[in-house]
Amino acid sequence: MPTPDFIVRLREKVGHDLLWLTGVTAVVLRQGDAGPEVLLVERADNGWWTPVCGIVEPGEHPAEAALREVREEAGVECRVEGLSGVGVTEPAVYPNGDRVQFVDHTFRCAYVAGDAHPADDESVDAGWFPVDRAPTPPRFLARIREAVAYDGSTRLRPPDAGLRTD
Repeated sequence: MPTPDFIVRLREKVGHDLLWLTGVTAVVLRQGDAGPEVLLVERADNGWWTPVCGIVEPGEHPAEAALREVREEAGVECRVEGLSGVGVTEPAVYPNGDRVQFVDHTFRCAYVAGDAHPADDESVDAGWFPVDRAPTPPRFLARIREAVAYDGSTRLRPPDAGLRTD
């Protein structure tokens, strides 16, 4: 996966120290023949099927980052309907030793146009799945359920502790 340039520049200064980053999860929904469906991408790094996730660039609005990431990773256009949840991930360590932790903004998004496909090297596949049968790890399934249940209020979720599957 390509590391954003701003992170590469930060890593030159801080090495592998923990970086606190702003992330987004875009839960893109559409109505399928058998009920609501969610857009998932199969990640190239670990093979998980997840909603589209990404890092907010400096100065970028998180909602705009969600739209950009969906276009870049799955080739789909969507619109943001609302911020369904905010939470903090557990710290993670990448194979090269880089440490990160994210404040995640989960957006409920509505499908607008496009055929789902892996549009960059971060994903090996993309597709639509029934919301009630999404093959995704528990922490992402919780974000999907949160977005489906979105009623105009933002859920402040507890840290992902206990929901790790890696």
